[in-house]
Amino acid sequence: MSASKPTDSNNEKKELQFPQILKLDDDFSLIQRFIEGDETCFKNLVHRHKEKVRNIIYLTLSNTDSVDDIAQEVFITVYKNLKSFRFESLFTTWLYRITINKCRDHIRKVKIRGIFTPMKEDHENLYESQTVYSDVPEIMHKAIKRLPEKLRTPLLLKDIEGLSYQEIAETVQCEIGTVKSRIFRAREGLKNILKPLEQELKG
Repeated sequence: MSASKPTDSNNEKKELQFPQILKLDDDFSLIQRFIEGDETCFKNLVHRHKEKVRNIIYLTLSNTDSVDDIAQEVFITVYKNLKSFRFESLFTTWLYRITINKCRDHIRKVKIRGIFTPMKEDHENLYESQTVYSDVPEIMHKAIKRLPEKLRTPLLLKDIEGLSYQEIAETVQCEIGTVKSRIFRAREGLKNILKPLEQELKG
């Protein structure tokens, strides 16, 4: 008796599952091919992730002038170290960790330069002209900017980039409990910062 052919439903199930497997392994496949000598795969990785990297830099630093330079530094570091990638975590976790570290390096450099330059009075006020900040994302952006970096980064990775607590913990290299605590404190901080603008946000 000949073996029965797979049913249509089984075929449909395989067709649904297979693209998901490809999607999960796609970065790994590109990295493996790069390690084997296919340089074009690195360009594909950059093309796929550059906007996410630029977005993290912009939201972390609130400085459009530095975004492209720091993004370039990120991908130069990735290129130099990609052949030693261990495949033990998602590529994006490793990439975002490099991005955050480059942002922190930039912040440190700015602070050091600030020691040797005349201090300028900061006149920026989140509440100064509420009509200027009538766009909710702009209000949120300025509020997030006021948070300390150690609270701002986990919040951005969770609420803007959609990373899991585990991915954030690996990215910023701390315990999951610490990540959850910092995100909670960041959200509470935002509430306090935005409270004077509550009516405008509702409107």
